Amino acid sequence: MLDNNIKNQLKSHFESLTQPVELLIALDDSKKSAEVESLANDLASLSDKFTVISNPDTSARRPSMVVHSPIKNTHITFAGVPMGHEFTSLVLALLHTGGHASKAKSEDIEQIQSLTQELNFEVYISLSCQTCPQVVQALNTMAATNSNIKATMIDGALFQDEVEERNILAVPAVYLNGEPFSQGALSLTDILNKVDSKGAAKQAAALSEKDEFDVLVVGGGPAGASAAIYSARKGLNTGIVADRFGGQVADTLAIENFISIKATEGPKLVAQLEEHVKEYDVDVMHNQRAAALGYNNGYEITLENGAVLKAKSLVLATGARWREMNVPGEQEYRGHGVAYCPHCDGPLFKGKPVAVIGGGNSGIEAAIDLANIVQSVTVLEFADTLRADEVLIRKAKSMANITIIKSAQTTEVLGDGKKVTGLMYTDRVSGESKELELAGIFVQIGLIPNTEWLKDSDLGLSKFGEILIDAKGATSLPGIYGAGDATNTPFKQIIIAMGSGATASLGAFDYLIRHSDETDQDQSAA
Repeated sequence: MLDNNIKNQLKSHFESLTQPVELLIALDDSKKSAEVESLANDLASLSDKFTVISNPDTSARRPSMVVHSPIKNTHITFAGVPMGHEFTSLVLALLHTGGHASKAKSEDIEQIQSLTQELNFEVYISLSCQTCPQVVQALNTMAATNSNIKATMIDGALFQDEVEERNILAVPAVYLNGEPFSQGALSLTDILNKVDSKGAAKQAAALSEKDEFDVLVVGGGPAGASAAIYSARKGLNTGIVADRFGGQVADTLAIENFISIKATEGPKLVAQLEEHVKEYDVDVMHNQRAAALGYNNGYEITLENGAVLKAKSLVLATGARWREMNVPGEQEYRGHGVAYCPHCDGPLFKGKPVAVIGGGNSGIEAAIDLANIVQSVTVLEFADTLRADEVLIRKAKSMANITIIKSAQTTEVLGDGKKVTGLMYTDRVSGESKELELAGIFVQIGLIPNTEWLKDSDLGLSKFGEILIDAKGATSLPGIYGAGDATNTPFKQIIIAMGSGATASLGAFDYLIRHSDETDQDQSAA
């Protein structure tokens, strides 16, 4: 199951284990069960701390593997074969169950340990989903820390009956004690705040007590990371406040146009960005979303949890998100057939007909990826020509189960009250209205900036909601700079965002030098 190179690496990692770990396997006569058994035996051969045991629980999903601590009585379950993006989740579960310390913040660990209620989490994933491991690993950290908490990863492609019964058409989908808990990206802090409201209030109070930053970067994508590094290198007191580190890059599968790196993946690049930021004295505040911009003897960023952060200058790099179609039925069936991440949700539509809305690079790439999983893909492009690169168009046209329809305007998402059944579109040449029978719709029609929180401020925004900046990244307000996809920069690319982050940070540094006397006077007066 595991090759020798991986075994050698794992054997080295497992040398740090101090406590026994039981691998409770529940099997049937399927091929996947044979893979789970092989995986468990391979792991057991790498450390004398591991013992493989047939799971005595007759109600256990099959195939599955429970990572169990006989000392702490903790349970972390993997229903399916935890390979692909979830292999790291398995390795971390083994390490944490076996006594290796988690890298979670000490305050989060203390909060987990203080929870007294019984919490049984189930998270439905797909092995190709890049967002899912973050959620799985957060829940596993909780389960490895507190025996009152159980976490189960469920491969939605393997347990189709459950997926259909619970009408799950987007991952990660989390259930708590049998009831829906969340859908989509979720961090450890997010989970703790949902199950422990007192913890959220304490966190907000602690954030508000922080000293004023020289430069506060709002956003943790490529632009924000670049800005923070350049600011910290100048010796400035620098902070990053971000909903999630990496932004949309974390959801990107293949990256092949990042100069000097022939090919990489979004999560890998995000991990490298975060590691680079950690090399400097940067205060990174995860899982926090900006709610308002104000001024009170310096700039203030009010967060959604009520905390207020103060700064002499700001770099706004809040990025962008997928644009929606804004047609009837889209919101009703969002997560129930309407999706925005083909890599995450594609496996849930195995053998079914789907549509991709948009004929740009993202749309055609999505169609190519989905064509290897689903029954058929219909691409609907509003314009009379495709905007994707020619190499992608040729590839899509070479695949027998991809149909491309141009001059098509999607007008409505159709469903049966529970899930998508099709869509209506208008042929923009003939004016005729047509219907497609579908199980899923993947929307890939561009980006919209995350700047709604700025609309009540005096900051200049374009008619599209983009932050207006000049060549130095300066906005309409002194001391505030913009960078990345949230701005009116014409091309939304990772490498361009990084460059704009550096530019904005250098602009902020120049501003602080030129206005240091004024800032000091303001502080003295205060």
